[in-house]
Amino acid sequence: MRPKLRGWVSPSFLFIEMKQADILKAAADEWAVNNGVFVVSVEISKDNDVDVTIDADSRDITLDDCVAMTGYIQERVDRDVEDYSLTIGSAGLSSPFKVPRQYRKFVGSEIQITRLSGERLRATLLAADDRGVEISWQRKGEGKGKKAMETVTGHLDYSEIKTAKPIIKF
Repeated sequence: MRPKLRGWVSPSFLFIEMKQADILKAAADEWAVNNGVFVVSVEISKDNDVDVTIDADSRDITLDDCVAMTGYIQERVDRDVEDYSLTIGSAGLSSPFKVPRQYRKFVGSEIQITRLSGERLRATLLAADDRGVEISWQRKGEGKGKKAMETVTGHLDYSEIKTAKPIIKF
């Protein structure tokens, strides 16, 4: 039998008491803003396993960042009210983008996009805003010389993108 929850139920916060979930998310956001990083996601499982993913615009996430954020959250979210386990981690270079700010971080870089239609594009990310991205990619030309490649530039709304992630070059 599921415990009675107070407040509304969000898909991200199904089982942890809503007040505690709100405090946890607010603490993560507050720490992030004060330390030059941003929260990519906060996921809470049915067993109250809390996974917070963070990223930064112009630097790498360090172990010290993760440890400091863990301490900050644990000082503000009372385990006596609702027990939980907490994991803080970085988004990772090969992880798909989840928020527009991650796209903006990679403007000028090559990314791999899978559209909702299943079409895959290897494109250069030209711009990103809160609605979508501007990209350029190569495709086979039409008409004479079909083997010739042409550069195409276009806009994709985030709602058209199934996944997108950076292409890592070594």
